[in-house]
Amino acid sequence: MNATGLDVFDKTLQTTNIWLDEIMDEIGPDRQVAWHVLGAVLHALRDRMQPDLAAHL
Repeated sequence: MNATGLDVFDKTLQTTNIWLDEIMDEIGPDRQVAWHVLGAVLHALRDRMQPDLAAHL
């Protein structure tokens, strides 16, 4: 059974959890800190991209 029942959301959740696990491997086991790190990185990338590319991020 899928977590949300929608494949597109389930794939996004799976990718996010993989990224969070990789961040936690580097900085430690605190998932909330990993979430903040991921958010900061994604915001920094978005802010430096052209708007048409950032829309797809």
